[in-house]
Amino acid sequence: MATSLPITQNPDIRFLGRLLGEVIRAYGGDKLYRQTEYIRSSSVDRARGVAGADVVDPGLDALSLDDTINFVRGFMLFSMLANLAEDRQGVAAEPGVDVASALKRLKEHGIGTDAVMKLLDKALIVPVLTAHPTEVRRKSMIDHKNRIAELMHLKDAGFVESESGDRVDEAIYRQIALLWQTRPLRRERLFVADEVENALTYLREIFLPVLPALYARWERELGHRPPSFLRVGSWIGGDRDGNPYVQADSLRLALSRACESAIVHYLDALHALGAELSISTELADVPEGVLALAESSGDTSPSRQDEPYRRAISGIYARLSATHEKLCGKRSPRPSVLPAEPYILPGEFRHDLITVAAGLQSKGAGALASGGALGRLIRAVETFGFHLATLDLRQNSDVHERVVAELLKVAGVEANYLGLDEHARIALLRQELATNRPLGSRFIEYSEETTCELAIIHAAAEAHRVYGPQCITVYNISKAESVSDMLEVNILLKEAGLWRVAESGDPPHAAIMAVPLFETVADLEAAPEIMAAYFELPEIDALVTRRGHQEVMIGYSDSNKDGGYLTSTWGLHQSSKALEPIFARAGTAIQLFHGRGGAVGRGGGSSFAAIRAQPSGTVQGRIRITEQGEVIAAKYGTRDVAMVNLEAMTSATLLASLEPEVLSERDTVRFSMAMDQLSASAFAAYRGLVYDTEGFREFFRQMTPLSEIAGLKIGSRPASRTKSDRIEDLRAIPWVFSWAQARVMLPGWYGVGHAITGFEDKSLLADMAQIWPFFQATLANMEMVLAKSDMALAARYVGLVENQELGQAIFGRIRDGWDQAHEGLLTITGQSRLLEKNPALDTSIRLRLPYIEPLNLLQIELLKRHRSGEEDPRIREGIELSINAIATALRNSG
Repeated sequence: MATSLPITQNPDIRFLGRLLGEVIRAYGGDKLYRQTEYIRSSSVDRARGVAGADVVDPGLDALSLDDTINFVRGFMLFSMLANLAEDRQGVAAEPGVDVASALKRLKEHGIGTDAVMKLLDKALIVPVLTAHPTEVRRKSMIDHKNRIAELMHLKDAGFVESESGDRVDEAIYRQIALLWQTRPLRRERLFVADEVENALTYLREIFLPVLPALYARWERELGHRPPSFLRVGSWIGGDRDGNPYVQADSLRLALSRACESAIVHYLDALHALGAELSISTELADVPEGVLALAESSGDTSPSRQDEPYRRAISGIYARLSATHEKLCGKRSPRPSVLPAEPYILPGEFRHDLITVAAGLQSKGAGALASGGALGRLIRAVETFGFHLATLDLRQNSDVHERVVAELLKVAGVEANYLGLDEHARIALLRQELATNRPLGSRFIEYSEETTCELAIIHAAAEAHRVYGPQCITVYNISKAESVSDMLEVNILLKEAGLWRVAESGDPPHAAIMAVPLFETVADLEAAPEIMAAYFELPEIDALVTRRGHQEVMIGYSDSNKDGGYLTSTWGLHQSSKALEPIFARAGTAIQLFHGRGGAVGRGGGSSFAAIRAQPSGTVQGRIRITEQGEVIAAKYGTRDVAMVNLEAMTSATLLASLEPEVLSERDTVRFSMAMDQLSASAFAAYRGLVYDTEGFREFFRQMTPLSEIAGLKIGSRPASRTKSDRIEDLRAIPWVFSWAQARVMLPGWYGVGHAITGFEDKSLLADMAQIWPFFQATLANMEMVLAKSDMALAARYVGLVENQELGQAIFGRIRDGWDQAHEGLLTITGQSRLLEKNPALDTSIRLRLPYIEPLNLLQIELLKRHRSGEEDPRIREGIELSINAIATALRNSG
């Protein structure tokens, strides 16, 4: 990859910024352009420290409400275009994170291709798309941005005109003009169906073409064809935790639309192949397998009688078209005229494609079969099947225990399941799991909650029959705190035949794996003991041994909100490390599912660094990671960016699984002891502020735009789990998002400064920062957050707090904590300023800060007017636009 230009010299930013200015002048008028340029230049001068700039009128008071809305839109669009420019110049990517670099690094350690292939044979790497509401931009805005990216690629290649004959520069201008005139805010709250369609855009337009292309690249680099270890997953349509709008119909919709997208993609590929494979029997020998496919195709067109490959493709197309009609309930967009039986399984479709490829392989040294469109299609079928993305189920354990309690009571098995202790619950559930007899009956009317949950389970079983078992493989259990929480899910699976006991005495079969999600600090600490107890159950031991692996999900968001950044990060690390020997004793592979968000306070930051920082022995080639909200668009918005990020995820997994441990046993012990001390100190500081300070809840809700964020129509699920206003009951996303808007970003650093300040041996911390990947990643993420925060701007938000004495007192503690974190980080990393050792990120953030400051100042004034009772709808619109613009500029704020 070429060396990135410094941000300040990035020609894309200058070019796109100039076009945006021309659009604002042309469509907003000369007055708005002059106002915008004055505010921009004044803010840039202040950020650069130009003498006297701090006393210059920033020009914000001169803006009317209409001007304010237009100004905010302009700065938001600049940030969006700057994001695009950075991604194109590779600023968002890290050097040396591709698979080729990983293979080279492993080779230097004496680890060759054979070891890599052995790992990949059992590997599974899955980015899992979720509908967590942190993407504030409408899809229409993202679509225009992506079209600009495509046009910029043409410009890079030296094209003056596009394929349609438009001049490229003029086409880019038009897209920016369309962006300017596109409404940035959603008027209606998203429905689950909208979220499904949004995700399908990425699955269809990015993952379907990108993954086969990556596999082709890796096959060349490895010298062998690897299995399809990198796949894609989704929660959208299956995640019911706290979202009452996800029902059985949502599950059916998500699966059906995914299936339709996959099959239509295959049909288009087959159509193109049919046009390409014009091989004649008059000029080439054709193997019997291909001739048999041609004869059975039903294609009797005289013009193709000497073209068996085309006839074979016609028959395959006809069968796949019939499959589309059977699975999707409607004819394909380009239906075949040939009569054909549908494929039952994607493996049958793949077999026919392999037959065609084998025929091409038999002549000419296999040049026509070694890759190309047919090779990519075969890889796509292996990777995506008929389901496209594996859909997870998720629900809260509290719901499961209520549903199981009702089933047991109505069936006359146990009248008071909720009153049983854990030992009695396990005994009863094991007794029920020893038989295939369901507890439920279709002749009984259950509560609405139980009816809905049973409907989901039966819909999942139906999906297995229709799309194959790979369509749903995991059932995530939120708030998992015990063995019974996992057994309850197996009880529910049994209701639909997804858990079955063999009469022969063979191990039970669970078509869907129950996966605990450990979220809070206490849950993470208890996770090893819970999993050990789970594995000790004979039927579970047999089940897991048969499957070969067991997944555990660890949650970054709630553990952070519960215990603060450092304690959460260390707790996740230690929990993962403690789980590894538990799994080793059980004789099964560990598969960790990392529930990460976009912001550092929710596990965000570099995926490459995060995976490499995992404890030794906990990756083993198997890892799943959530991708949510604005992160999806940032990491998978274009094919080029997606390839970079998927390479990084794969490369990091290879290194984390195979690279030798960097720490000696002595360093491991002393570094861990230091982290224990740091974590305890940070935890005490964080809990003392957030949960033990009287009035903190009111301070947080008044200082930040929390209530206004709750009004944004960016997701289908409610902002809080309950109607309570306790911080414990607030979802992690609005918690993190609100602090980011106010430029405090407290979840990403608070408590760390106290811990570093109170730690005597600073040289030990410096050693840890120098050689320990875990500590390096932890500090790097915090450093980014500190660089994006601004205590001077945050202090202005304190003016929104009704009790100023309380507000100033609490903010004083926050500011002192920031100063301690800032000074402590610089001390142990040996820097004179933040991001001194990361110039690309430094210049990127410094470019943005002048554009964010005016947005924050305007947001504060609009919040004051809104909260004082002014009812002008433009005030509300301005607040929501400012939230959108600040989030766009900060990039990973949710």
